[in-house]
Amino acid sequence: MKKQLLFIFLFICSLGFSQGVVTGKILGSNSNDPLSGANILQTGTSNGAIADFDGNFTLNVNANSGSIEISYLGFVKTKATFTLANGAANLGTISLAADEDALDEVVIIGKGIIDLASDRQTPVAVSTISAAQIQAKATGNVEFTEAMKNTPSVYVSNQAGGFGDSRIFLRGFDDTNTAFLLNGQPINSVEDGRMFWSNWAGMSDVANAIQVQRGLGSSKLAISSVGGTVNIVSKTTDQNEGGFVRFLGGNDSYFKGTASYNSGLSDKGWAFSVLLDHWQGYRKWSEGTEGQGQNYLFSVGYKPSDKHAFNFLITGAPQRHDQNFSNTLETYALRGEKYNSNSGFLNGERQTERRNYYHKPVANLNWDYKINDKLDLSSVLYTSWGRGGGTGPLGRGAAVRDENGRIDFDQIVQNNIDNSDNGIGSNNTSRIIRSSVNNHDWYGLLSNLNIETETNWSFNVGFDARTYTGSHWRQISDLLGLDGFLDNGRVLTTTYKPDPWSAISDFADSKDRIAYDYTETINYVGGFGQIEYATTKFSAFLQGAVSTQSFEREENFVVRAPELLGKSDKVNKEGYNIKGGTSYAFTENHTIFANAGFYSRQPYLDNIFVDIRNSNELVKPDVDNEEILGIEGGYRFKNKNLKINIDVYYTEWGNRFLSRGGQDNTDPDNPIIFTDRFTDITQKHQGFEYEIEYRPDFGNWKIRSYGSIGNWEFDGSTPFTRQNDETSVFTITDGNIDLTGTKIGNAPQTSFGFGGSVEIFKGFTFDADYNIYANLYGQVDPIDVINASESGIVFQPESLPSYTLADIGVTYKFNFGDNRFVFRSNLYNAFNESYINQADAFGVFLGVGRTYNASLRYNF
Repeated sequence: MKKQLLFIFLFICSLGFSQGVVTGKILGSNSNDPLSGANILQTGTSNGAIADFDGNFTLNVNANSGSIEISYLGFVKTKATFTLANGAANLGTISLAADEDALDEVVIIGKGIIDLASDRQTPVAVSTISAAQIQAKATGNVEFTEAMKNTPSVYVSNQAGGFGDSRIFLRGFDDTNTAFLLNGQPINSVEDGRMFWSNWAGMSDVANAIQVQRGLGSSKLAISSVGGTVNIVSKTTDQNEGGFVRFLGGNDSYFKGTASYNSGLSDKGWAFSVLLDHWQGYRKWSEGTEGQGQNYLFSVGYKPSDKHAFNFLITGAPQRHDQNFSNTLETYALRGEKYNSNSGFLNGERQTERRNYYHKPVANLNWDYKINDKLDLSSVLYTSWGRGGGTGPLGRGAAVRDENGRIDFDQIVQNNIDNSDNGIGSNNTSRIIRSSVNNHDWYGLLSNLNIETETNWSFNVGFDARTYTGSHWRQISDLLGLDGFLDNGRVLTTTYKPDPWSAISDFADSKDRIAYDYTETINYVGGFGQIEYATTKFSAFLQGAVSTQSFEREENFVVRAPELLGKSDKVNKEGYNIKGGTSYAFTENHTIFANAGFYSRQPYLDNIFVDIRNSNELVKPDVDNEEILGIEGGYRFKNKNLKINIDVYYTEWGNRFLSRGGQDNTDPDNPIIFTDRFTDITQKHQGFEYEIEYRPDFGNWKIRSYGSIGNWEFDGSTPFTRQNDETSVFTITDGNIDLTGTKIGNAPQTSFGFGGSVEIFKGFTFDADYNIYANLYGQVDPIDVINASESGIVFQPESLPSYTLADIGVTYKFNFGDNRFVFRSNLYNAFNESYINQADAFGVFLGVGRTYNASLRYNF
């Protein structure tokens, strides 16, 4: 009898435990790729299963209804409910959203080099933009930089200039004073720190994430992170097999086609990834801003063992685009907001005097070596080769315009012919188009050794070595009706096409170069180290870097006097930085921190030489290093639903060199273009930032808000000079202005934003962002400052109007049979607001009006 009762009891238990089977498929929401290895757990039990290679799962459940929890590294945990019917429930496709805070999980190789904020326990002011956000909002006829605009203290401007001509500011500092890294490698121009985003147009297709580290940041390199550090983490070799094809269209005949394939990791440890892309557009927004380009990526990874991993990557984005510069408000009122003074027509076809064209392939070889459980070595050998430049007018012939203000190229051709000597033009009588060529070769090696201990201490030590050679000259790209052009006693007849593919090998040799021809070599060697002590509640770190940098210029312009040819003296400059900080966690959710740092930064190349284009002469006395002091603190709160970040900062930047262009219109018929150089500027930037995000438990919506309030001013006086760009003559050699209390322009000192998304029905999501910009100022003209000082007042630049922008988008993920598709559509500046987003000495840059795009992506 007891045995019978026991049998009945076990039978009933087995029935209770084996109620039925739940099946489904797990995909990543951003790409619809299967999430092989995802964990599926019946809520409230230890009953679980794992998704197979195709993302499919089968889970035995012990209840007729209930819920399951799905988790996967780098994605937000998701809950799904089930109700059995005839002992089974098929939940279909379940999409997991990428966890924007889990940036570590997108780094397949080179983690020791990349310097993510999470690599150090002591916090920094940081915001992370995921691949899903980049792909949704910053692909196509929109700037890659706009992926970062919905974060505190980030401002993106000049989008109407042309494809890739945007500028970005961080805490009021421009790109020359914000460090941009690609997988941990510096990518700012070695010569002047600038970022030419048209060279990086492909990043929207290959970036896995962007981490914006405001202020001191977590990078261990001796880099120019005055405003902060932006680390772009790119796609390398994907370990899962699959790919996608996407077609995107937008306003003004914009088209973009992309295809990508990943082989997945083979049994022998090999994997390959490839991406190809082509885009073209009739115009960006303003008239005469046609552009087109390609994007490619090839990556191969090899993992022979658990100790070693290798990856080779090459990526590039050859492009050309016609440009739009600033104009006065009066000109826009007369000609319309899309007016472009660089553009016109030749033989009935659109022509421009200003075209940017460039091809900058970047290649690197990564090696990660796990020496043991406490010791890791990451190294990367990297290089880039830049070929291309930008066009502009050459000669004093008039820029004839038609009744609409467009350049009349047909009349210029006729004038050139009429004023020529048997088809040969000259600088005094003709107007042709030249290219300013800026080629470079850049090689570097970066290595970091990470040491973990069992006593709460960790150590990092490494080095960074780079060598850069840049070559600069001008060449003729279009003779505009002439057979030749007389320059320094030579008749030049050969033209060179302003095209990124032609620029690889088809460029002028020394005898065909005009205006200037020089080469510079910049060598850099640095070492860095970090020590951190961390417990569950308390952490502190100390970090330092030292570097030496050499500068050498070589004059190559053969038509100049022979005594001017040759190399300059080599100039060596040492720099360093030191940073430290501490944090304390009151509980698991509440943390406060404070960091401080000091930089002694070497000057840029242009500051070393009196006239970088025309002379080997060095500036005397030597230019001192720029000095930057940064202090910041903050509060962090985070639980499973709510994240709150609050930061305060103070940055003082002394001994700053600043170069700015301008135009003297005293004689309206012959305006003079000049460059002002300030040699001892001090800036003080201080402010408050916040970022809040709320996402409910397993909810289908989220909201976020962010903002910054700054007070950015110049302090003290500075000498300055003024040089005529055409004649190279210095018209002011001993100027001096007092800038104390003058507001710093080009970026809004107050900005706020709100955004969110909601899944309206399965697979269909609506999202929107709303940004408010205020306290935006124009550029400082030193003559205006002097005039104000003589009147006994503190000069303030022009105050530009505040403005707001709204962007909206929809995403729809659906299956057509077994085929997975994603539809995405964006509407930028949805209310079509007219606004000024920047001003310079020549006028203002108007913002982009309402634009749109839509794409369809097939994942396989």
